[in-house]
This record gives sequence, C-alpha cells and structure tokens, in this order.
Amino acid sequence: MMGFAMAAGGGHGLGEMLSKMNFAAMGGLVHANEFISLGGMVFGSMIVMSPVKVLKGVVSQALGTLKGSPYKKADYEELMKCMYEVFQLGRRGGMIALEEHVMTPHASAVFSKYPKFHHDHHALEFFCDALRPIVDGRLKPDQLPPLLDKTLHTMHEEHHQPILVMTKVADGLPAFGIVAAVLGIIVVMMYKLGGDPKEVGGGIATALAGTFFGIFGSYCIVGPIATNCDFVAVAQMAYLKCIRESVLAFANGLPPMVACEVGRRTLESDMRMSASELEALLKSST
Repeated sequence: MMGFAMAAGGGHGLGEMLSKMNFAAMGGLVHANEFISLGGMVFGSMIVMSPVKVLKGVVSQALGTLKGSPYKKADYEELMKCMYEVFQLGRRGGMIALEEHVMTPHASAVFSKYPKFHHDHHALEFFCDALRPIVDGRLKPDQLPPLLDKTLHTMHEEHHQPILVMTKVADGLPAFGIVAAVLGIIVVMMYKLGGDPKEVGGGIATALAGTFFGIFGSYCIVGPIATNCDFVAVAQMAYLKCIRESVLAFANGLPPMVACEVGRRTLESDMRMSASELEALLKSST
C-alpha cells in the first residue's frame, strides 16, 4: 500500500510538473542556423567521401527502408515455381531449350509469367548468368560455384558501400553537433557577453541545440537507417543464395523438384515453406 501511495504521489507530482511546463519553450530547439550548420557538414562530408554512384545508392537505400523487407513468403513461392518451370524445360528439352530464355530474359514467355521475379533486375540477371555458362557449354557444373560466389561477393560489396557512408555519417554526427555549438558560441555569443542575460542565455541555448540534434540524428535517425539498410541487404542476399543453390543442384544433375528443395533449405524460418508445401506448390504449377 505504501508503494502504491508513493507511486500515486509520484504520478501526481509528474502531472503537476508537466502542467507547469511552458511547451512554447520547446520551440527553442528549432533554429535554422543550427540545421544549416549540421546539414552543411553532413552533406559536405558525404560529397567528399563518396562518388556520385554511392551517393545515389545512399538515397535509394534510405528511401527503400520505407517499403520494409524486399521479399515476402509469397515472393519465394513465385521464385520456386519459376525455377521449377525453367528446370523442367531444361530437363525435357535439353539445355539448348533454355537458350532463348537466358539470352533474352526480358522477352521470355516463361519469366513474364512471374512478375515479381521478372521485374527484379538483379535476381533475374543473376539467375540467367548462372545458367548461361552451362547452356552454352563453356563451363562444367563443378566450375560454376566460384563464378557465382564472385558475383555474389561483388553485389554484396556494391550494396554495402552506401551503408558504410551512412555509418560514418552517424559516427560523425555527434562531433558535427559539437562543432555547430562551438561555432554558434564563437560567432554569436562572444559578441553579446555583458549584454542582456536573457539574450545571452537564449543564444547559448541555440548553440547547444546543435549538440542535441547531432546526437539525436546519429543514434535515432541515421544509425538506425543504416542498420535497416543492412538487414535489407541480408534479405536480398538470401534471395540470391536460394537461386545459387538451386541452380548448382540442377546443373549437377538433380531433378527439378530436388533442386528447388535444395534452395528451400537455405531460407530462414519465416520464409521457408515445408517440404510437403513445396511439393504441393510445384505440382500445382505444372
């Protein structure tokens, strides 16, 4: 009972404190000169450290986080059906039957039946590039894994470059906030010392707002966005690894159903269907 009374008293005290707050003073956090200083340092550092291609990647990946995960379970089901149909075509008609599809994938009647996969430029290109050396006979199946691994490594590095830039900006934002605060104190406040105390205090508050927004922007905005982009990259690589394992299994002579089963086993639990669900899905697609 005593604890409850103390909690009630604490809540009453908090309510009193909130009622006495001058919420209009919260507007003191918003100062155009601090935003200009911080924004200039952030964008200036990004321009200095990054080529144009990476800067475009920063924008596209940051905006991409608004869409959430790039793949859902239904997208993997579509992928499995597409790969199964392609593998069936290659098994029945020989690898030469796949030539028109892997050479001109955007005009393929097979790929166009699966819109999510067909419009995923990176996944479609990776799938066709994986099959092309086998279709034209340039490589043996056991020579294919290093080639695909190199492609995946390059794609991962390319996708990680904008994340690296965002991470470095997040690391630097607290220091940028301090620089903005010191700049405000030197340029504005040093000339007002000895004047009206309210004016001096307001100026110091304005300068310190830069420090606040630097820390806030680092740990609450830029840092979380960079982490989210990293998770998106992991999801994209998981999709491509599923394609890799299925293609390698098919190239080594496994039946289409088994090749898709190999790809299924690479998926995480929230995306992975059961073996019986996969079998029923693929049989219903033929």
